[in-house]
Amino acid sequence: MPELPEVETIKEALKKNVEGAFIRQVEVHCRSLRIPVPLCFEKTLAGCRITKVRRVAKYVIMDLDNGKSIVWHFGMSGKIKITDVLPSVPEKHDHVIIATSHGFVIFNDPRRFGLMTVIKTTDADACPLFRHIGPDPFDNKLDATYLETRLRHKKTPIKIALLDQSLIAGIGNIYASEALYLARISPLRPSSSLTFSEISALLEAIRLTLKKAIKAGGSTLRDYRKPDGSMGYFQYQHSVYGKEGQPCPDCPLQKCPDGGIKKIVQGGRSTFYCNHLQK
Repeated sequence: MPELPEVETIKEALKKNVEGAFIRQVEVHCRSLRIPVPLCFEKTLAGCRITKVRRVAKYVIMDLDNGKSIVWHFGMSGKIKITDVLPSVPEKHDHVIIATSHGFVIFNDPRRFGLMTVIKTTDADACPLFRHIGPDPFDNKLDATYLETRLRHKKTPIKIALLDQSLIAGIGNIYASEALYLARISPLRPSSSLTFSEISALLEAIRLTLKKAIKAGGSTLRDYRKPDGSMGYFQYQHSVYGKEGQPCPDCPLQKCPDGGIKKIVQGGRSTFYCNHLQK
């Protein structure tokens, strides 16, 4: 599933290419996504100008000049393609095609766990999709005091807590493992056991990890591609994720004890960490 850096990369590409463009035509080839594409979708969008492209957690929102907004989520395998020329034959799983005055935007989703819908722009804050989403990692309101308050009574492991979108929005499996490694905090630690200084270090590590990933265009492991079709390359900068049995970058002499980087399963998701450095 695209996490915050991947969605931010998609948002920036859409912003660069189609913000300010007029929507000329919309084709919906499949409405059966996680939330069905509304029957009014094509009519609502046609002729409108895209005034702003923004991100909320793992959602992309495109505001229109008619008071409506497109809400986009990419599910497990959804991707955006931006092209100047529309292929004569649509690619398999091209569910929605938006023709704009600046080119074509195509939503492709093999597993159909993503969604595209439309809401009133003024209703965004009350939209059920965003109702239980916590603060963005880059929100100034998110600080160590907030995190300490939210974690104080949590007995769940900190790795699982970081995947809770009501705690912090946008952090997924890859970046939770990477941030915990950078902060030198074991993913097995009960959330309530973290000290204020550890929470401060973790928050700093989260932001630094996400900034590096955004700069690298995200991580391409399976389905994710940038809107121009190229791969993100942050996977080449991973310290622990996907590196079971390898030495971590920071152990003395590049040699982790106990067989290198560990892989465990927490809450049904893979976790990677260095048992030597992360306490």
